[in-house]
Amino acid sequence: MIKKIVSLLPMKGNSERVPNKNLKIFNSKPLYHSIVNTLLESKYVTDIIVNTDSEKIKKNIKDSFPQIKIIDRPKEIQGDFISMNKIIANDISKIDSDFFLQTHSTNPLLKASTIDNAIEEFFKNLKTYDSMFSVNSFQSRFFCKNNKPINHNPLELIRTQDLDPIYEENSNFYIFSRESFIKSNQNRIGLKPYLFPTDKIESIDIDDLNDFKIAESLIIK
Repeated sequence: MIKKIVSLLPMKGNSERVPNKNLKIFNSKPLYHSIVNTLLESKYVTDIIVNTDSEKIKKNIKDSFPQIKIIDRPKEIQGDFISMNKIIANDISKIDSDFFLQTHSTNPLLKASTIDNAIEEFFKNLKTYDSMFSVNSFQSRFFCKNNKPINHNPLELIRTQDLDPIYEENSNFYIFSRESFIKSNQNRIGLKPYLFPTDKIESIDIDDLNDFKIAESLIIK
C-alpha cells in the first residue's frame, strides 16, 4: 500500500558556478518552478517542504506557491560545505511523516510519471529495500586513474551492451523512511537501497551554465 510521502526540496541562496541559480530564469520562469510543478503533478506527493536560507527564494515561493511549507535554515547548517543529510535531519525533525522524497531544483526535466513509478516501486519492495535513489546506468568500458580496468577485461573485448551495467548516483531523487534515515546514521541512502535507473534526458543535473543551456534546448516548446 502506498502511504503518504512528503517531498523535501532544499534550496540555498548562494551558488558558486551559476549565481542565483534557483531563481535564474529557465523556460521563462525561475528554475525551481520546474521541479515544483512536477511534484505538484505527482499522484503520491502530499506536501512540498522547502528548506532555505534565502529571503528572495522565500518571497518567490510565497508569491508563486503559497501551498508550499517553508523551513528557515538555521545558521549552523548554512554554507557550501554542509552535508545534505544534516539539512534533511533538520527537516524531518519538524515534519509529521514517515516517508520522504528528496529532490533538487537542478533537475528540471524530471517527470511526474517517473517520480510516481519510483514511489510505486519503493513501496512494492519495502520488505526488501529500505530506501531508493536514482541512478544513471552505463554499459561502457571504465578504467581507474591508474589505467586499471574496472568492469571488463581488455583481453576479452566483449560487446559493450553485454557488459554488466555500472551505476552513477545522479541526485534526481532519494526516497527513504524516517526509520531508515535513523538506522543508517542519518543518511538518505539506507542500509539496503534500491537503485532506480532514470532516463538520460530526465537525469540532466544543472551544475553550470552549459548544463543550463543544454537543459533549456531539450524543453519541448
